[in-house]
Amino acid sequence: MSTGATSLKSSGRGRSGSTDRDRDRGFTPAQWFCLLAGATLLLVGLLGFIADASFDVAGSGDGESRGNADGQLQGDGFLGFEVNGWHNVVHILSGLLLLSAFRKRKSAKTIALVFGVLYAIVTLIGLIDGNDILGFMPINPADNILHLVLSAAAILAALASRADDDHDHGRVHRATETTTTTRGTVTDRRVVTDERAAAGERAGERLPPRDLNRTDGR
Repeated sequence: MSTGATSLKSSGRGRSGSTDRDRDRGFTPAQWFCLLAGATLLLVGLLGFIADASFDVAGSGDGESRGNADGQLQGDGFLGFEVNGWHNVVHILSGLLLLSAFRKRKSAKTIALVFGVLYAIVTLIGLIDGNDILGFMPINPADNILHLVLSAAAILAALASRADDDHDHGRVHRATETTTTTRGTVTDRRVVTDERAAAGERAGERLPPRDLNRTDGR
């Protein structure tokens, strides 16, 4: 009966440990953000060259092809956003940075936080200037909203995520299981020894006195 209970407890611990490991292997919010936002930014950056592939800056002349207008840096519209070659490159580099970090929890958390802070600065500059960022990235109000949303999502995802990787959890689980197994073995041995001692005492009690006398006489 004791052995059965012990087996059930061990099975319960095994199932619980397996469930914990399965949960630990899942993606964190930071990893999901790096994967989804990274893929989206990479795709948008590549497709953005269809709308505008020029690399004008604020000092470019008004008469240049796809260039400035009224002395201000101008881009072309793409899905409601204003882009040019530089803006597309920034999107591509941002996407590659996020995609490079999504496989590990610690790197995803760190990169998501850094990305969020940088895009918060970009949003602030865009809101202050209103036309471009640092003289080479044309923007419009939709760009500022997008940058703000990406910044907030990245920071929240980083703060909601754990930074420990799967192999660290694996070492902890293995150490716990080894300790539990060792303790269980010692307990089982004690139970067996106690049962044998009790059986020996009961056998001694059942031995009649005349059998003891007959043994002495022989």
